[in-house]
Amino acid sequence: MTGMTAFTALALAAVLAVPAHAAERLVLTSEAGDRDSVLGHAMQDWAKQIEENSDGRLRVDVFYQGELGGQQELFDQLVQGNIQMMITWPQTSYDQRIGVNYIPYMVLGWEDAIASFGPDGWIRKVIGPVYEDLGLKYFGPFPEGFGGIATKGRHATSAEAAQGIRVRSQPIFPLPQTVQAMGFQAVPIDWNEVYTSIQTGVVDGDSSNVIYWDYEYFRDQLDYFVQSSHNFSSYSLLMNEATWDGLAPEDQAVVAEAAQAVMDAQFANARAEDEKWIAKAQEAGMEYIVPTPAEKAAWVEKVRAEVWPQAEEALGAEIMDQVRANASVPAAE
Repeated sequence: MTGMTAFTALALAAVLAVPAHAAERLVLTSEAGDRDSVLGHAMQDWAKQIEENSDGRLRVDVFYQGELGGQQELFDQLVQGNIQMMITWPQTSYDQRIGVNYIPYMVLGWEDAIASFGPDGWIRKVIGPVYEDLGLKYFGPFPEGFGGIATKGRHATSAEAAQGIRVRSQPIFPLPQTVQAMGFQAVPIDWNEVYTSIQTGVVDGDSSNVIYWDYEYFRDQLDYFVQSSHNFSSYSLLMNEATWDGLAPEDQAVVAEAAQAVMDAQFANARAEDEKWIAKAQEAGMEYIVPTPAEKAAWVEKVRAEVWPQAEEALGAEIMDQVRANASVPAAE
């Protein structure tokens, strides 16, 4: 278990140290979301359905944000098979093509997002083979909504106004590049360090998350949420492929059907859930700002012009040709 923290190693050892005749134990985790979050409830639902529908042949131990390590470490352990299942924003450290999940301004509205990321969506067809190359079984996406820029002190709805504002970015290509192209200073920081970074002034805010995360975890630090919608926030339901291959066919069906049920529920509820947290944030005093159509169009044009060529270099022309063929068309002014 190279690269694991002592805590992670001990925690997993305790879970996996079970008698040979016992039910097969699986570890499910995520880098974000406590047990009471939407993501936490989704993990609980996936685990519960697996245990019930396998008639006890499978047991799932759920660990929430920070309990087994940071974002990169957890993804490393998933690839290595020390952790068996995750709902995660996958890391691009193994294969830059995973960055297709994070291409900025690829979809510009909910209808396009649901069609593109949904069960029959083109993005799912593009990304599935990439995960297979990494030794991961991809069940599909867990959509949250459109990300924004949350800040304290001042905010920006243009590249010019964003100058000098430092915001945290997920350390995943091409999100830092996107935020930089929008005019902000992007500072890649792991999720577990975001609150302290805002509190101590390392950054002036957070970026690329739906408002839930900024309201729920940082509302005492942040004043504004600008709905830039530069990314569509979507986690992935993944399983180590060697673990998957080792399951009996009937148990593979149980795990896959439970995953689909979790995703179906999230696709049905994601938009309403996002709107609920927008309202809650406003009630709590966070100012919610939607850029004008002209301001958004300027960001779309600038970001696509600067970041999409970088994405093509990293992801390859084949993937970016599909992005260009299927991406949302900006509304005429």
